[in-house]
Amino acid sequence: MSIRLRLTLIYSAILGLTLVAFSIVVYVTVSQVNLSVMEDTLETEAKRVLTTRDFRFDHGPFPTSRFAAPETYIQTRRITGEVVDRTPNLGSVVLPLSDTGTATLQSGKSWSEITLIDDQRFLIFNTPIPVPGRIIGVLQVARSLGELDNALDAFRRIIAIGGSLVTLAAFGIGWIMAGLTLRPIHRITQTAQAIGAERDFDRRLQYSGPNDEIGQLAKTFNTMLTELKLAYLQLKQSLQTQRRFIADASHELRTPMTTIRGNVGLLQHEPPISAEDRKAVLTDTVEECDRLIRLVNNLLVLARADAGQPLAIEVVTMKPLIEELCRRARLLNPERTIECEHVVDAAVMGNHDGLKQVMLILLDNALKFTPPEGQIVVSTIVCEKFVSVKVRDTGIGIEPEKLPHIFERFFRGDTARSGSDSGLGLAIAQTLVDSMHGTISVQSAPGKGTEFTVLLPKAAPPPEETPVSVREGQEHPVLA
Repeated sequence: MSIRLRLTLIYSAILGLTLVAFSIVVYVTVSQVNLSVMEDTLETEAKRVLTTRDFRFDHGPFPTSRFAAPETYIQTRRITGEVVDRTPNLGSVVLPLSDTGTATLQSGKSWSEITLIDDQRFLIFNTPIPVPGRIIGVLQVARSLGELDNALDAFRRIIAIGGSLVTLAAFGIGWIMAGLTLRPIHRITQTAQAIGAERDFDRRLQYSGPNDEIGQLAKTFNTMLTELKLAYLQLKQSLQTQRRFIADASHELRTPMTTIRGNVGLLQHEPPISAEDRKAVLTDTVEECDRLIRLVNNLLVLARADAGQPLAIEVVTMKPLIEELCRRARLLNPERTIECEHVVDAAVMGNHDGLKQVMLILLDNALKFTPPEGQIVVSTIVCEKFVSVKVRDTGIGIEPEKLPHIFERFFRGDTARSGSDSGLGLAIAQTLVDSMHGTISVQSAPGKGTEFTVLLPKAAPPPEETPVSVREGQEHPVLA
């Protein structure tokens, strides 16, 4: 069942129940008012009779034209209940009197009751006939309720028919109004279906109505489409990056594996190769195995980063770390000039092993592309909230069009990256720096060298110790 039909049925049901309740109240009120008016009329008629006739039960029958209208019926009884006199219009009909009414009248009070005579309702007003000192009889004045019942029946039919017509009209109007109200929601549904079928996330819902609940829904739907478009583009880019990563990784893994497989084939060759060739083949195989191990380790680092495994963040002092790495780099490359310039004793929030790997990557990159006569300088700058570490070389530099891509995985520039490098070093460096909530950037010019800058959050200084003093005669210091 649609929302439109449910709303229309609810409106119609509420209106129908309201009309039924209102009709019952009106019907009961009209019936009681008419009955009360008729009872007052009969009481007035009874008083008139009592004041114009001497009731000693010896004057003959009531003259109808004098005492009652043709639709009024009058009858007298003795106090004991025997009928004494009545108007001729009663014919053979005797107006009844219940035992409760008799007891009430004997106590001197009037009594009204409705009774059924010949399948027709009658209202009978009974009043005692007093004489000085006692009650000698009962005067009964009655009228038929047939006309009132017929009028009430007609009123009931009018209410029923009118209420039904009003409910049907309300159903139709409610159906139309619900359709107009829900039309924006229908457009939202159609737009969502079209976007799902066409994957057109640039499409938006056009809504020009008031800023009500439906207006808020349309605005939220358009905002959701914007976010969904961004998420879709990010997912698409991630999938493309993943496919490219898998293809590049497969290519990188296949090259050393193919070399190792070829070398093993040479070692199995019959007749055997010479001892000198065997030594060269084994050396080449070991190098390829080392290259394969490095590649796998780098892929594991990136895989952990992609899986969202955070690094343990701690306070790391930069000066000892940088000086140790520069010392090791000088021992491995004694022909290169590596200087630690303005390295201050500052602490950052990071990971010791992660920072060590980042600095090794940057130093290795500088050593690869800086000639022996060149220079490599490592320096630090302390700011208010960050510590900047710079690795500058005077190497061959990087071409401007390749700078935006050097942190991409498996990217190799003609001059910036070459040889057996897998193209994962700088990508790993950026991933590690990002995990430590820092940034890494590069500035370079062909023939003038390259400068990498790592920006890391500065560690808060340790709390100052409370000064102490030693009083004379005391062995232990106390707070000053």
